[in-house]
Amino acid sequence: MNNLAAAVNENFANYSNYLIRSAMFVYALAFLAHLAEWVFGGRSKVAVQSAALTTEAAARDKAAPAVTVKVAQRGGTTTMERPKVITRASASDRGIADGPGAAGSSEKGDLYGRIAVSFTVLAWLLHVGGVVFRGASVDRAPWGNMYEFSTTFGAVAVGRYLLLLARGKDVRWIGLFLTTTVLLDLGLALSVLYTSSEQLVPALHSYWLAIHVSAAAVGTGIFLVSSVGTILYLVRTRYDRAVTAGGTPGRLAVLGARLPEAASLDRMAYRTVAFGFPLYTFGIICGAIWAEAAWGKYWSWDPKETWALITWIVYAAYLHARATAGWKGTKAAYINLVGFAALIFNFFVINIVVSGLHSYAGLN
Repeated sequence: MNNLAAAVNENFANYSNYLIRSAMFVYALAFLAHLAEWVFGGRSKVAVQSAALTTEAAARDKAAPAVTVKVAQRGGTTTMERPKVITRASASDRGIADGPGAAGSSEKGDLYGRIAVSFTVLAWLLHVGGVVFRGASVDRAPWGNMYEFSTTFGAVAVGRYLLLLARGKDVRWIGLFLTTTVLLDLGLALSVLYTSSEQLVPALHSYWLAIHVSAAAVGTGIFLVSSVGTILYLVRTRYDRAVTAGGTPGRLAVLGARLPEAASLDRMAYRTVAFGFPLYTFGIICGAIWAEAAWGKYWSWDPKETWALITWIVYAAYLHARATAGWKGTKAAYINLVGFAALIFNFFVINIVVSGLHSYAGLN
């Protein structure tokens, strides 16, 4: 009976590996389709709508009646032009047009975009299937080591993206950068972080594994989406500044011409962090409760605990900065990136290099 169970678990592990590799292949197809959309399409759907709103506002302003005022000298009257009013969604928005192709996205580009989303959905289903079979192969939650955590938070990031699309949010433009990131994540997981399916050390045999680590994985996946949005926001801002100054944008800044307006990118990054922060906080609290049950202390200043706290403080500072008028825009964006850098440092360097109570969460 034990031999039969072992054989079944081994088959589940093989299915998991096959599904993860298949997901990588389909993600690569989605990446190519997104790339084709950027090459052949005029612009992203968000940028099209933003440009349409700008054009509509300009038309209303042009059609507005002239202002007639009386001049005190000689009691005469003169006609003055109506002052132009520029509405900006944020301090980073300089009212610059959203790049070339303002008339809209080409049909070919839109077709490639739809194909890319279809491939992404299929890849995500394969990805989730791989995570589920990994858990079935060891009869536990599949979050016991770095390989399993990497595959899980990658699936969460793509799931968050697809959820926004399902809710009618115009975020298809992020697909190119997200699929690139997830491909790197899965490639690293399979080539460097991979470990065979095995049972955990006794300290991890607890229902808190499913609660604590799942909250951390979901929070990490959501923060990944926000960091991508923040990087693109900085690219778009750099492009805006170059155009405002009358200069020529650099090679990287030229990418900003195809991105939505900076205010939209900034808003998306902020709302994503605001959504993921409570989950990450919940994960830290659950970890403290689990630590008391396993080690007799709620907090022992283990390196992983310490860096988790540092990460939490940085993201809390980002949310506070976004709520403070003087720290919106690029200043707050850099804080967001520092938070994600601390998160990645905690995941790779602390797990692999530094010894501590969480050492079993590394490659072995």
